[in-house]
Amino acid sequence: MDLIVDPDQHAILTLVEKSTNMLLMQKLPFGKLSKPLAKVVRKLLLPYKDRLKTITTDNGPEFAAHKDITKFLGVPVYFADPYCSWQKGAIENTNKLIRQYIPKKDSFEHYTEKRIMSIQKKLNE
Repeated sequence: MDLIVDPDQHAILTLVEKSTNMLLMQKLPFGKLSKPLAKVVRKLLLPYKDRLKTITTDNGPEFAAHKDITKFLGVPVYFADPYCSWQKGAIENTNKLIRQYIPKKDSFEHYTEKRIMSIQKKLNE
């Protein structure tokens, strides 16, 4: 689980399910706020609740509400060590692929949900 962020601090949540490598993406209208982010994670992962074993993310403040996720989904959240992005390699590599469609300099304001879902679908093929 990770965020990609634009120059204006708008964010898109990215999740990769480990056993299938399925990508889930969600534009976050509230940016990097942890409580609303936890609600989005719960909503996105609820259909997969019975198959989830763990969630791995980084130590960013946007993931401070990880206990809410664990409580709701019954899945522990683990944090990669600082500067050890290889510990969550699947999401880091996926974010690089996403950046082929959404360059770092682009504002997310111009990306509709439909366009983001199209990118998600293309990367899941």
